[in-house]
Amino acid sequence: MEETPDGTPVGVDDPYEFAGRCDHLTGDGRCRFALERAGDDPEFAAARRRDDHVCVVADEDVEWRDCPHYRSTTDAKECVRCGLREVRIAHDDRRPLVEAHHLSYGEHTAGAGETREAESTRDGGREPSHEITVGLCRWCHTKVHRSFARVDDDASPDPEAVAERESRRGDELGELEFSAASERLDDDG
Repeated sequence: MEETPDGTPVGVDDPYEFAGRCDHLTGDGRCRFALERAGDDPEFAAARRRDDHVCVVADEDVEWRDCPHYRSTTDAKECVRCGLREVRIAHDDRRPLVEAHHLSYGEHTAGAGETREAESTRDGGREPSHEITVGLCRWCHTKVHRSFARVDDDASPDPEAVAERESRRGDELGELEFSAASERLDDDG
């Protein structure tokens, strides 16, 4: 199983099995990285420019893992393990129910324009150099990092997670209630 830089499990053997479409992919199939950040990798940008900035993966023989700038991050709206959906309330500083969970961390920036290469794994291979995240609720996140729980386990939401979600839903519904100003003034005296 893949591990974090701290040595805790991430819950998958192959992060690319859970990876979605690239964050740099535009709606018309072009590479936003090559369009907006050409100076970060001039050779890559030049190759994309020659191909009208079409995404590398447009070629049927190429997979996401083959692109040097692939990254797939989550919107963290639902836990991929148990299905718990996020409930966020504006101007509320409570910790989110669903968090981004890294399956692969990508290259870490060392300084302006420099990157540190991905570290070697224990078996002598290389860690994936792409950032790949999925959404996990706080409870599943803990189970994955502190045990042998896997992201693809058939799991139900933790009872504590359901209680917290329902509490937030109650608060959300309370904000939607309407009371006329005259009624509020009468109640306040």
